[in-house]
Amino acid sequence: MSVLWIVLTLVAIQRIAELAYSTRNTRRLRARGGRETGAVQYPFLVLLHAAWLLSMGVLIPASTQPNWWLLGVYAALQPLRLWTIVTLGPYWTTRIISVPGAPLVRAGPYRFVRHPNYVIVCAEIAILPLAFGNVEIAIVFSILNASLLSWRIRVEERTLIARRSRPT
Repeated sequence: MSVLWIVLTLVAIQRIAELAYSTRNTRRLRARGGRETGAVQYPFLVLLHAAWLLSMGVLIPASTQPNWWLLGVYAALQPLRLWTIVTLGPYWTTRIISVPGAPLVRAGPYRFVRHPNYVIVCAEIAILPLAFGNVEIAIVFSILNASLLSWRIRVEERTLIARRSRPT
């Protein structure tokens, strides 16, 4: 198996595991009265990430040798991704779920960056195709991701502002 296919398989397994964790957390948050906002965006996010991985599998020749430095940068992002997920713990989902009265998380990477997971995802979407020499995939999916995230962050911020303004 080529390095490309090994990497894409590992990324796909990671994303599927995250979706399973997210689904469990979403179910628990809804049971606690959590409400979802921005649900219309969700299929677009899933489609974007699936198409990103699929495009690399289809458009990059399997024999392409990676730029090991860029692949190392991508790998170095993974502990940061995990730090973000662990910091949010039971509140981490791939959806925007708000539980009335739940504290806003300001620990971990959230002390430094307002939306650390989005910063990491932006970097991942650009770096992984670049690690295999495909500038076009990096550019196209970075643009698509940025436009989708700009919409999502606006919705998420409105949700968080509404929570902050409510007395607890």
